[in-house]
Amino acid sequence: MARLSERWWARPQIWLEVFVILNVGFLTFDIFLAHSVNQFRNKAEYIPLIFSAIAPIILIFALAVRYRWPAVWKDLGYLVGWAAVLVGLTGVVFHLESHFFYERTLRSLTYSAPFAAPLAYTGLGFLILMNRMVNPETLEWAQWVLFLALGGFVGNFVFSLADHAGNGFFNPFEWVPVIASAIAIGFLIVPMLMRVSRQYIDLCAAILLLEAGVGLWGFILHASGNLRGPSIHAFDNFIYGAPPMAPLLFPNLMVLGIIALWQLRSTEP
Repeated sequence: MARLSERWWARPQIWLEVFVILNVGFLTFDIFLAHSVNQFRNKAEYIPLIFSAIAPIILIFALAVRYRWPAVWKDLGYLVGWAAVLVGLTGVVFHLESHFFYERTLRSLTYSAPFAAPLAYTGLGFLILMNRMVNPETLEWAQWVLFLALGGFVGNFVFSLADHAGNGFFNPFEWVPVIASAIAIGFLIVPMLMRVSRQYIDLCAAILLLEAGVGLWGFILHASGNLRGPSIHAFDNFIYGAPPMAPLLFPNLMVLGIIALWQLRSTEP
């Protein structure tokens, strides 16, 4: 019987690959809702939608042939990874151009299209590239994954702050994701700067579980608010109301962080 560490489903590299595939595919639905606000007025808005629909298929095929043709797995990953980085960075420019570039003020930044949202593609692209460039059994691999999870929480902090500033934090609970993101950043940055004990890693894992709870709670609040929205059509309320998928970034980043912490813990003496 093969050792547990040799089984494909027990390898952190495979966990990360599955995480990326699910996330890129899920963005198809998220992009459809977000860009339906203006009914895809700009044809370029179809680019991330098409990319999110095609990229998972390519990555699934690459994963299926990984052990037979490892070079194909790597090359297709490089193709999708760099394309994701390009889509994300281009999306940031397009989003900022919707308002910010005309006034260059914090107010215009707040009321622009969510400028940080396209960076999800960039982060996923870097995960794909890193997963092929770094040995997954090393401390370096774990730190890279943790670094990108940390970057996700930084983006979540900015996104929550800018999005909820749109209504002046009318509901005090809207500060919760901002504070939660800041706490996650504070805890996760420490293993990036110094060696930590297994107890601290376990504490970070517990913090991430709480972060997931914050996200699920936010999803319930957003979804219930949209269900009570002004329109008789629930779909319209979800398009023009509070973004229901945004809080789910918390449990999503929890999964990514747990993958990193699991590998980080296994490298501790």
